[in-house]
Amino acid sequence: MIEVKKNKFFLNEEVNICLNNIIKNKSFANGYIFFGAEGVGKKQTALRFIIEIFKQSSQSDNVEERITNNNHPDFLIIEPDSPLATKSSGSSDLEKIKKNGSEIIKIAQIRNIKTFLGQKSINSEKKIVLIVDAHLLNEAASNCLLKTLEEPSNGIFILLTSKLNLLLDTIISRCQIIRFRSFSSKNIKSILKDLPDTSKLSINSKLEIEDLINSANGSPNQVFRIIEVWNDFSDEIISKLDSPIKNNLEVLEISKLISEKLEVQEQICLINLIQTIWWRKTNNINLIKKLENLKHFLKRNIQPRLAWEITFLKISMEDI
Repeated sequence: MIEVKKNKFFLNEEVNICLNNIIKNKSFANGYIFFGAEGVGKKQTALRFIIEIFKQSSQSDNVEERITNNNHPDFLIIEPDSPLATKSSGSSDLEKIKKNGSEIIKIAQIRNIKTFLGQKSINSEKKIVLIVDAHLLNEAASNCLLKTLEEPSNGIFILLTSKLNLLLDTIISRCQIIRFRSFSSKNIKSILKDLPDTSKLSINSKLEIEDLINSANGSPNQVFRIIEVWNDFSDEIISKLDSPIKNNLEVLEISKLISEKLEVQEQICLINLIQTIWWRKTNNINLIKKLENLKHFLKRNIQPRLAWEITFLKISMEDI
């Protein structure tokens, strides 16, 4: 996690100004939607916002610790659950897109909010509910949340999402949208420069800062995830990934290694970086499209090793 400077507890300057004014004037809305790309500090900022709200009405010195440890009596956080083995029949296309074969926010979790808000505040004027990845609400949970938002309560809702279009319009209309802009290359370079330990950036000479930043899509957190993924490979493997692979045996070996070593989201990070490096070296749009299709396959839970093998074998036949 990026260390935030003490004099600026929000990463995004525009968001910083907006939320500071809300806190200063105590002009709290019933609901907020923190909207922006993955890894631009939405959750971190939301937690700092919540801490500052509670500090206004509580003299306790351990507000920050209690929020961080999720044991504050007036704070509830809702995060996506694994659907386990439950299979839904007749789900809409939207539901399939939302679930994406991974996690979902269920109606039972949203019903817990009603119970939570039905209890009197203990240490603060208002209770606060934070919903992480709100776009993963299933249909029943979305409708239940809408009813809760419509009812007068002593709560403040903060919804975090990178996919505003997957939220119900009626939920959006009842919340104030706080937009988080992606970071510029200059911003990210400044963050990297301010880190107490940047030595990990030079572990492998083939990892160029510009490639790293360009593949992160304006997300500082994505930068660090890519560094961890890239530095987890040997110099030999990195050398082979540095350009399109032509040897079929190497394709099979590297596909096996990647699929066994990395989780799916880490594999997608790696693809973003490979796309950036290969585009810089080849300017071949067909390579980029094939790698984009690979991401699509992984997100749809196609067997990762098979997906990598097919993609790399197709790329090996490209006339580069």
